[in-house]
Amino acid sequence: MNKYDLKDRLQDFAIRIIKMAEKLPDTASGLIVKKQIIRSGTSPGANYRAACISKSGKDFINKLKIVEEELDETIYWQEIIIKTNMLKSDLLQSLMQENKELLSIIISSIKTSKNSLLSSKYNNDEISDKL
Repeated sequence: MNKYDLKDRLQDFAIRIIKMAEKLPDTASGLIVKKQIIRSGTSPGANYRAACISKSGKDFINKLKIVEEELDETIYWQEIIIKTNMLKSDLLQSLMQENKELLSIIISSIKTSKNSLLSSKYNNDEISDKL
């Protein structure tokens, strides 16, 4: 999967979150949860786009960490929706699965990026030692 595929996938996820949130009840708690899940569920796509134009490897990793946090928070809100019976769990099953898959992809990307950054630093230190 390339960065453009992930951008599209995160955008599609955000749209699905918005559509799901529109089905939440218009109660006091429903409105609060709706606002929170729309915020956390749409943020990963925007933050991933920011990561793709980051200025450095460290900046890229920091922005991916924000994506990770927002995806994890979205899982939290989905669990709240299910446990409070705001929506039936079978309506959220596919969306939660996509959320978990996206989170796994981001965590893997963070690990790969950290290893690459460390490897690059190690190679640069090794080159400096030889000069």
